Amino acid sequence: MTEPQTVTEAKPVKLPTLPDAQIVTDVTHWTDRLFSFRVTRPASLRFRSGEFVMIGLMGDPDPKTGKQKPLLRAYSIASPSWGEELEFYSIKVQDGPLTSKLQHIQPGDEIILRPKPVGTLVHDALLPGKRIWFFATGTGFAPFASLLRDPQTYEDYDEVIITHTCREAGELEYGRRLIEDLKSDEMMIELLGADNLAKIRYYPTTTRETSAKMGRITDLIRSGEVYADLGVEPIHPESDRAMICGNLAFNLELKAMLEEYGLEEGANSNPRHYVVEKAFLD
Repeated sequence: MTEPQTVTEAKPVKLPTLPDAQIVTDVTHWTDRLFSFRVTRPASLRFRSGEFVMIGLMGDPDPKTGKQKPLLRAYSIASPSWGEELEFYSIKVQDGPLTSKLQHIQPGDEIILRPKPVGTLVHDALLPGKRIWFFATGTGFAPFASLLRDPQTYEDYDEVIITHTCREAGELEYGRRLIEDLKSDEMMIELLGADNLAKIRYYPTTTRETSAKMGRITDLIRSGEVYADLGVEPIHPESDRAMICGNLAFNLELKAMLEEYGLEEGANSNPRHYVVEKAFLD
C-alpha cells in the first residue's frame, strides 16, 4: 500500500477572486480514488458537527457566451465544530463535473464554499441512548470524522461504535489514521479525555480486497458476527442510536434493518432512534 501523499506548501496569500471563496491549506491523496483537503474557515461560519455545506469550483466557460457558472456539491464537514479550518474527504471521479477538477487543487488555490450548513447527522436529531453506531461506506466516513472529535459524542454515550465498509483496504486508511491519531494526540486526549476515547470501537471491513475482516456490514449484522466480534448485545431501541452515511443502496438496506429492530427515524424537529444523511451519495 502506498503512503498518502500530502501537499502542504502554500502559495503566497492572495485576495479571493471567486464568490464565497476560501483558500486551500492542505491536500492529501490517500489512494488513486480518494483525497482529503483543508480550507480556511469563514469567520462567521457556525455549524454542528456532522453537518454539510455546498462547495465547488467554477465550471468551464459556456462556448457561446463565455460565462462560467459554479459547480457545487454537498460535502460533509469532516472537521469538528471547534476546528480552526474546514476539512473535507472526497472521491475522485475522472469524468465527474466537479471532482474531475477538484482532485487537482493545491494549497493556495481557491474553492467556493457556501456558508449555510445543514444536515441530519447531528446529536439534536437523536433521543438519549447508551450506545451510538456510526455506519459508513466510502467517503461517508466524513461526518463521523467530525463527530468523533466532538466532546458531546462522549458526553451522550457510554460506547461509540464506528463501522466503515470499503472495497479495498487502502480506502480504510483515512479513517484508520484519524482514529489512531485521536488516541495518541496529546491535544485530543486533553480535549476529549482518555476514558472517553476508550469508548471508541472501530470496525473496518472490506468487500473486495482481503483484509482482517471481510464482508458487507449489513451481512455481518444479519449473521450476528459483528456482535460476537465486538462482544455487544444486538441493537435495541431502548439502548442504541445510529447514524448512517453511505451509498444509496446501503442507506436503504440499513434503514430497513434498523426499523426491523424497532428503531424509528429521527429528524432535527423530531428526535428518534436513528438518522440517515440523504444528501450524501458515495
